[in-house]
Amino acid sequence: MLGRARIKYQTNHMADLTVHIGGLELKNPVTTASGCFGYGPEFTDFMDISRLGGIFVKGTTGGLREGNPYPRMAETHSGMLNSVGLQNKGVDYFIDHIYPAIKDYKTNFIVNVSGSTIDEYVEVAEKLAGLEKIPGIELNISCPNVKEGGMVFGTHCPSAVAVTEAVRKIFPKTLIVKLSPNVTSVPEFAKAIEGAGADALSLINTLLAMAIDAEKRKPVLATVTGGLSGPAIKPVALRMVWEAYHSVSIPVIGIGGIMNATDAIEFLLAGAAAIQIGTANFIDPAVSMKVINGIDDYLVRHGFSSVRELTGKLELPGGFNRFRPKTF
Repeated sequence: MLGRARIKYQTNHMADLTVHIGGLELKNPVTTASGCFGYGPEFTDFMDISRLGGIFVKGTTGGLREGNPYPRMAETHSGMLNSVGLQNKGVDYFIDHIYPAIKDYKTNFIVNVSGSTIDEYVEVAEKLAGLEKIPGIELNISCPNVKEGGMVFGTHCPSAVAVTEAVRKIFPKTLIVKLSPNVTSVPEFAKAIEGAGADALSLINTLLAMAIDAEKRKPVLATVTGGLSGPAIKPVALRMVWEAYHSVSIPVIGIGGIMNATDAIEFLLAGAAAIQIGTANFIDPAVSMKVINGIDDYLVRHGFSSVRELTGKLELPGGFNRFRPKTF
């Protein structure tokens, strides 16, 4: 039972855990996913958050968003559904109230940026660019473009390119774009967004899904559908990370059902340079510390001097040459 005690996880690192994502140097490849770790300080009762490679903070929009009606979260077999709806108090509130509370922690804070129009993405990114201790942003392009009739940026390649290009013009720091899995071709989107100026890709976002209460004959979520996360989506995420890695020359950050160090290592082997832990934080708030230690242990046991040696080193069956291994 963890209770509220602050648990210290320390290890004598014998391997080099540092990785580079665009202009960011991460002390290790373990980061926390937006929406699953708050702004970071909420977890200081359980760990030293400065040990993390980075924290992807809660989604931030141009103005206040109340989010979707309840119920908006539900447990499913091997996962969970959510339709929170980007509830947040807006970028100005973040700058005035959240940023002062996080800026002195010794880790990378990357702000997840969302919007309903390209102009909103640009507005938020431009304001965040002026914050010294925010070294990068992650564009959440799984948002409906209200000017295009509600089409989701991340499932329409021209829209995904347009928003990436617009933000790239005004944001000089590390720009990470989070890909939607709800597309027919991950390589197509990955290549296009790399060409639009992204420094890195993160994937996958949640899968569109739903749950039904048979006794009530009603959907479980008030919005009917929501995003599926957790162990159930890991095989899909691994495949998409693998495809993206072999399609672009920029780093890939793997997300989707990572519950322990073994899961994280699988993503690294598939091509991820770093990983994000999401749903697992709700089960074990100190899981990220265990993953850092587990990766270090794996590297030592297998004779690797650096975690970077793992990226993309999946050994394929003989004669399988659809993709060629590469290093960053």
